[in-house]
Amino acid sequence: MRYSQLLAFHNVAIHKGFSRAAKALFLTQPVISEHVRKLEQEYDVLLFVRERKTIKLTEHGKKLFLLTKHFFEVETQIDEFLSESRSGVEGTLRIIVDSAHHLVAMLSEFRAHHPNVFISLRTGNSQEVIEELRSYNADIGFIGTLSPGKDMVSTDLGSPKIVAFAAHDFLPQDTVKRDIIKMSLKEIIKYPVILREIGSKTRQKIEEEAKRQSIKIKPAIIADDREAIRELAASGAGIGFVSETEFGHDKRLVKIELTDKNLNMSETLIYLGQRRDVKLIRTFMKYALSSNINF
Repeated sequence: MRYSQLLAFHNVAIHKGFSRAAKALFLTQPVISEHVRKLEQEYDVLLFVRERKTIKLTEHGKKLFLLTKHFFEVETQIDEFLSESRSGVEGTLRIIVDSAHHLVAMLSEFRAHHPNVFISLRTGNSQEVIEELRSYNADIGFIGTLSPGKDMVSTDLGSPKIVAFAAHDFLPQDTVKRDIIKMSLKEIIKYPVILREIGSKTRQKIEEEAKRQSIKIKPAIIADDREAIRELAASGAGIGFVSETEFGHDKRLVKIELTDKNLNMSETLIYLGQRRDVKLIRTFMKYALSSNINF
């Protein structure tokens, strides 16, 4: 096994093609193909399935790709360590969150302090966030649970309440005219309910409390992100749920305070423990912990 073979394999996996990997490494496609062929031949293993103009990682390939992600990241860390005294923080920080509302102010401030850092921001439910961190496809995660796993380093950011929301004309007028609208889950299930997909911590909390009260919640609609739920609720399709910090300001919607006592979310900033020495992660977490910005 040679370094050049691993480098070729890693780039073919990243760029999903031999010609694109060759371009990224400033080599020819035959050279890249030969490196990968020799790696497969030496260890008698198939790393890619070639199908016409497309390639896919085999199960062995997927496992090796996870290892090469770690391998080349350590190489980057060594370079950062040796050059730390002469350079500032730069690169791409990949953040995946279950909701982007929390981090908008912080990311703006962080970029002001570190203008050479490019931030990639994606959304997903808590389960997807954890999976992406473990697969090295993201650096920092933001989720709605305090127990992401022993392999994660987590920082508790608080426990906001879960609130419900609906369009102004969806609820009876005498309800909407109140200064503060308060309802219980038992009252809410009389209306169509909109829930997130399985894997959402908001949905999990709602279902756990319903089970505790022996309430059956049968969603009228299941949506895969908060913005979809917001738009559906605004159109009058039903009542949605969200963390109070994520409710924001939408004139189309009215906030409904839930009277049930156990409906709180946990807000947690996490990253993979074995990546604690990655410079960008270390810099972001240091800033996050010292920042006075309210999550």
